Amino acid sequence: MGIQLFMLALARSFRYGLRPLASVMRTMSTEQAPPKKGLKKWFTKEVFKLEPKGTEASLRDIADTLKCVNYRYDFPQNLTDQQKKEMKRFDIFRYDPMNSAEPPHFVSYYIDLNKCGPMFLDALIKIKDEIDPTLSFRRSCREGICGSCSMNVDGRHTLACITAIPKKNLEKSFIAPLTFMNVLKDLVVDMTHFYNQYKTIDPYLKRKTPKAEGQKEFFQSVEDRAKIDGLYECVLCLSCSSSCPSYWWHSNEYLGPAVLMQAFRWVIDSRDEHRDERLEAIGGDMKLDECFQLGVCSLACPKGLDPRKAIEELKELYHHYSEDKEKKDVSVNISLPQSISPSFAPLQK
Repeated sequence: MGIQLFMLALARSFRYGLRPLASVMRTMSTEQAPPKKGLKKWFTKEVFKLEPKGTEASLRDIADTLKCVNYRYDFPQNLTDQQKKEMKRFDIFRYDPMNSAEPPHFVSYYIDLNKCGPMFLDALIKIKDEIDPTLSFRRSCREGICGSCSMNVDGRHTLACITAIPKKNLEKSFIAPLTFMNVLKDLVVDMTHFYNQYKTIDPYLKRKTPKAEGQKEFFQSVEDRAKIDGLYECVLCLSCSSSCPSYWWHSNEYLGPAVLMQAFRWVIDSRDEHRDERLEAIGGDMKLDECFQLGVCSLACPKGLDPRKAIEELKELYHHYSEDKEKKDVSVNISLPQSISPSFAPLQK
C-alpha cells in the first residue's frame, strides 16, 4: 500500500514537471488508497487527476511529461570536446518556482580541478563567481559548523564544505537540493517548517530554582557533561530528517530525527530542571512515536552523529515517564476520600 501511494506521488510530480515530491505527498491522504482490484486503471486516472479545469488529459501527454525526466544541458562555456574530457563535470539541479516557463532541470558545468579548491563548496563558489552568477545556494562558515550548505552530493546528503571532490575521478558529479524538501531556488530549500518544529522543544536551558547570590554558572560533573557528547555537535543541517521516510510522509506531525535528538540533548542535561515538562511536550500523537528505528538518519549525518540511538533512548525515557505518571494518577485516585453525605457528616465541636 505504501509503495503504491509513493508511486502515485511520483507520477503526480512528473505530471507537474518534477514538482518536489514533499509537496505532492503532503497533499495526499489515506482516503486516496488504491483499490485491491483495477489498480492499473485507477493509477492511470490518478496520474492525470490534477489536470486544470477545462482541459482533458490523455495518454498522448505522457511524452511531454517524460521530457522533464533527466532534462539536462551544458552551460555555454565555449569548451571543445577534448577540453571537457580533461575537466570535471558537475550536474547541478536548477529550478526557480517563480519562473513557470522552465521546469526543474540539470545544468552541466565543467571545471579544471587544478584551479579549484578541494571541496564541493569550492566548486560551487567557483561556478557562481566565474561561470554562472545566477546559481543559488546557501553557505557560510566553510568549516562544517553552520550547517548552511547541506545538499545532496552524488546521491548522499552531506555538507558541501567538508565533502571532498574525487580528484582521480573525472566522471560527472551530481549536486541537488535535500530530498523531499520544497525548493525555493536551485539548491536552496525551505527550512521554515523545520525551524518552527525546533522552536517547539524550547532548545535552551530552563531552570526552576534561581541562581544564588554571586553565582555566575550552573556547574555539572564531568560524567554529566559527557552525556551530551555526540548531541550538542548537531549543526541543524537537516540531512538526517530529509533522509527519513517517516518525515517524508508525516512531517506535519512527526518532529524528525534532528529535532528529537536536540530534545533528548536538553532532557538529559543535568542543569535543566524541566525534564518532565519536556517529555510531556514531545510525547503522544506522532511527534515521537513515528520513529521506526530504520537508522537512515544516522547514515546520512555528515557529522557522524547517531540520531537513531538518541531517539531510541528518548523513547525509553518517555516510556518510563508515562509509567510513573500513570502510577501517580492511580495512587491519587485511591487516596481520595469518598464523598460524605451531609446528613452523616460528623459534628464539629
